[in-house]
Amino acid sequence: MPELLSKETILVRDSAEAFVNDVLLPLEAELEDDSVPDEVKNKVRSASQQAGFYYKTQPTEFGGKPAGVLELTMLRELWAQANSPLTNYIFGPGPGILHAAQGELKDNYLDPVMRGEKRGAFGFTEPDTAKRPSWARIDGDTLIINGQKSYVTGGATADFVSALINVENEGGSKAGTAMVVIDREADGVTIEREFASMEGGGHVSMTFHDVRVPISRVIGKIGEGMPRALGNIGNVRLMISAQATGMCMWVIDFVEQHLLAPHRSGTPLGEREGVRMRYADMRIETYAARSALYRTARIAESEDNDVNETIATKVFCTEAAGRAVDMAVQLVGGQALVRGHPLEAAYRKVRSLRLTEGASDLLRINLAKGNLELRKGRL
Repeated sequence: MPELLSKETILVRDSAEAFVNDVLLPLEAELEDDSVPDEVKNKVRSASQQAGFYYKTQPTEFGGKPAGVLELTMLRELWAQANSPLTNYIFGPGPGILHAAQGELKDNYLDPVMRGEKRGAFGFTEPDTAKRPSWARIDGDTLIINGQKSYVTGGATADFVSALINVENEGGSKAGTAMVVIDREADGVTIEREFASMEGGGHVSMTFHDVRVPISRVIGKIGEGMPRALGNIGNVRLMISAQATGMCMWVIDFVEQHLLAPHRSGTPLGEREGVRMRYADMRIETYAARSALYRTARIAESEDNDVNETIATKVFCTEAAGRAVDMAVQLVGGQALVRGHPLEAAYRKVRSLRLTEGASDLLRINLAKGNLELRKGRL
């Protein structure tokens, strides 16, 4: 539970709240629109470095002071509760799926990423129209890659993509899946289209046609691709869950102010019984969502198997956030649908969370399989 944090974590939380109030909110007040100038981004990063938050997502060998899963979850929830575009620039770049990279991968990809010189993207999703998943044939010490990834977030500006590829031996037999680092500018890589999703995120669809990549750019070993991809996705699912509960808390604060404010009817909306019931539902679901979030973060930090718990938390928290934002729009009224209103932006953003890193119903199916067939998960 959030109430059972260690004294050290509580001190970090207090410092993070002060950072939001003393650094982010004044800088956000200077913004003229939704765009964030590089000058402001750099001010946030500099202040975050001084406060120590910047280094909490970075390994020790890169000068970082990595925080545990529980602390990171607490901070991500708090950043989301601030509902500020500037929170995107607090944490420094993390290694992501490249965390175990060695040799050429470390020298040419992981190290530049950690220095902020290169950016990577994650290629997992296949298009519905694909005749077969992206695949590669081994040719000596080279992989020849073909296929397509349909929803690569940040792919337009990334220097490379870490893509899940099905690998075949030279004779055609299956060698297993692999996470392969592919330069975006490599011969045979084509950006088919760039598009933005409703919450404002930028994505690309890219194809691979006989792209030749050294086997040394396989992350880990051939055959480890799917477990590595799912491990990375699991970490992101917990992050999304924290963002969702943070959004719930921001929405509740916003609605509370609206319900207590003077109303044209002569009495605040918060005095109406029906309104109070809907507001109570928002608080009940948020309480349950936060309970699940912090319990799962502790399981993840224990390094016990947390796949089904992370799935359950991601589904519940994102759907609870969706209902909270939807009810907030209903209580505030038509003004909340006007572009530029805080709830209008939240409404667009929260809907994407139920699809990111696994649609809710797909995750439900995976959870059931994990229990019924693999005997994983707990209540």
